[in-house]
Amino acid sequence: MSSELNVPMGSPAPGVSERASGSGGMDYRDWVRRSYLELVSSNHHSVQALSWRKLYLSRAKLKASSRTSALLSGFAMVAMVEVQLEMQYSYPPVLLIAFSVCTTVLVAVHLFALLISTCILPNVEAVSNIHNLNSVSESPHERMHYFIELAWGFSTALGILLFLAEVVLLCWIKFLPVDSSGVKRVTACCTTTVTAGAKPTTPPTVSQNSGWQAALASTIIMVPVGVIFVVFAVHFYRSLVGHKTERHHQEIEELHKIKVQLDGHERGLQTV
Repeated sequence: MSSELNVPMGSPAPGVSERASGSGGMDYRDWVRRSYLELVSSNHHSVQALSWRKLYLSRAKLKASSRTSALLSGFAMVAMVEVQLEMQYSYPPVLLIAFSVCTTVLVAVHLFALLISTCILPNVEAVSNIHNLNSVSESPHERMHYFIELAWGFSTALGILLFLAEVVLLCWIKFLPVDSSGVKRVTACCTTTVTAGAKPTTPPTVSQNSGWQAALASTIIMVPVGVIFVVFAVHFYRSLVGHKTERHHQEIEELHKIKVQLDGHERGLQTV
């Protein structure tokens, strides 16, 4: 009787159902064996479904990272190329150094995220297009999980923060020389009028702090935006971690229930 119970896990032995139908004492044992195999197969399918969900999530993250990185790095390069510095204005050296460093780090971070997405995404796409449950093991998303998360973090969290800082620095570079250039134009106009022999006219009042105020206003607006972005990112990350933890607890409970059921069926097989 023990030799008949040693059946492979994948499928029942041929002829078992015929022998069970032939003798009435084998019906219960065949039913227990089939129930055992159904539980194992359902557990296998649930594991496969979890693997496919991870595959699709990794593919979505890689696509979002590639699009965001390409867009923001392109904007940063255009801003650096198209910015026009006033040659007659002496910029603070700290401002120019900060703008140069921020632009370089921003482009480097987004290009690194774009590189990871470009290298891993084709392999994930190739596996996701195959309609076979067992092909999920051929995808490198499990082994490259840390690189995918790194690209996702660089593209969304660090990259967007650097882009906000880039906007603030660009506003200071563009608006700060406005005061000095306006004063120089008014002085030149008054000098030309006096040398021509006409009566000196009163120069129009030019605000000496208009450019500085514009740059300060952009900074005041952008600082709360950055704080809100950081708070949202932390809250989203904590909510995501909490959701994953809850899902893991549910999966552990389901596996425990399956184990209890399998132990009960094994005891039934031993008693038979």
